[in-house]
Amino acid sequence: MATEKLDCNGMKCPQPVLKMAIVCRKFAAGTLLEVLADCPQFPDDVKKWCEKQGKVLISCNDTGGGKFKAQVQL
Repeated sequence: MATEKLDCNGMKCPQPVLKMAIVCRKFAAGTLLEVLADCPQFPDDVKKWCEKQGKVLISCNDTGGGKFKAQVQL
């Protein structure tokens, strides 16, 4: 399984999730997408997006300093 990274730091919601939606089209099913974001609403937004899109949210962790790291299986 391939792992791809997406840095969305500096983007305000809903931009990180919109960027994910565009980028994930390039990758095969089963790809692990690692997303970095510093928007305070990102954890809720990524969870909702995964539920609507049928993707698996493996984790979304607070890495400190208002930054988050999510892992989504496409």
